[in-house]
Amino acid sequence: MNILFMSLGSFTSLDGSSVHLDVLKKLAQDHNVYLLCKRERREGKPTELTYERGVNVLRVRTGNITKAPMIEKGIATIMIERQFKRAIKKYFANVAFDLVLYTTPPITFGGVVKYVKERDGAKTYLMLKDIFPQNAVDLGILKTTGLRGLIYKRFRRQEQELYRISDHIGCMSPANCQYILRNNPELAPEKVELCPNITVIEDVGVDQATRDAIRAKYGLPQDSKIFVYGGNLGKPQDVPFIIECVRAQREPRAFFLVVGSGTEFQRLERFAQEDAPPNFKLLSHLPKNDYEKLVAACDVGMIFLDHRFTIPNFPSRLLSYMKAKKPVLAVVDSNTDVGTTVVEGGFGWSCKSADPTLFANLVRQIVETPQGEIDAMQEREFQFLKERYNPDVACNAILQHFNKETTN
Repeated sequence: MNILFMSLGSFTSLDGSSVHLDVLKKLAQDHNVYLLCKRERREGKPTELTYERGVNVLRVRTGNITKAPMIEKGIATIMIERQFKRAIKKYFANVAFDLVLYTTPPITFGGVVKYVKERDGAKTYLMLKDIFPQNAVDLGILKTTGLRGLIYKRFRRQEQELYRISDHIGCMSPANCQYILRNNPELAPEKVELCPNITVIEDVGVDQATRDAIRAKYGLPQDSKIFVYGGNLGKPQDVPFIIECVRAQREPRAFFLVVGSGTEFQRLERFAQEDAPPNFKLLSHLPKNDYEKLVAACDVGMIFLDHRFTIPNFPSRLLSYMKAKKPVLAVVDSNTDVGTTVVEGGFGWSCKSADPTLFANLVRQIVETPQGEIDAMQEREFQFLKERYNPDVACNAILQHFNKETTN
């Protein structure tokens, strides 16, 4: 079967592991996989077709979308649909695709998906990783009325069109499935299903000597319970609330480490410099291998989501904590089910992201949890990872609809 996977990601290399990359490499074991992704103008390279790790990779030169001013990013995002379609016509003119896979963000792939679907009679599968534009409304970036309301309505039509032309929509969690069906009643229930984030299953834990060496390398206390947050630092994480949580701490045995980058990084940097909290450290983005080792040397992984969200986010950073067997503290809104997942799975704790006192009380409870209970949580967590988030789960969810094509 010929599979086209379209993504807004850069995919500078097919080495390593990620939510999308692991699916691609798993599918490539039995099928012809073609990856269509962007190559931003700042890289100074042309559109290029290569063959890497069993995958045909077409990197299309586009405008700058990441780390770009809002207007430049907006224009580049609008143009990418036309650029991708032109690239397919030029480089994949003689390839008949059986299946088209694509993710959100963005929601602007509708025209490309429709083109391939009509040209080749392909089946289409949306891996829903982002519910836009409602997430932007939740954070006050867009509104449903006024001038920004017009922008919202345009994006909302694009979102609905993308759902319409998708034969199947795979969602990250049960709450995602319920939200999509509840807010898009025109969709048939059988069209929406669970297709979770996945990762290659490996234990990335470290021994005591390595743990101590890593903590020394980054200037972290050896005798504290280290709570780590790693990933994007933007509006969805509500960085001002994270700051208030650190300020509310009175537990001397707890230390907080934040590692990442994003639009709100400088706010955290100012806090670290001006308040100089003794129980807090901020590190900028690290290479993936270094980051994984650092997480493994910590004790508890944290997830933060803005309390204003009405959409059920399910952050993929959960998987990096699970691979390192780090129990999870989910500080989240009332609509996501990531907190429910870690609590009911028996490998974490959860509280609402509205009151720093709730966070502080939970931190104290975690610090006082006996090590034997923590050890049991770690084993349950890794077993949960193996059962729910291995690459077979997502690939089987996708391919179950195409048995006829896969047996030809």
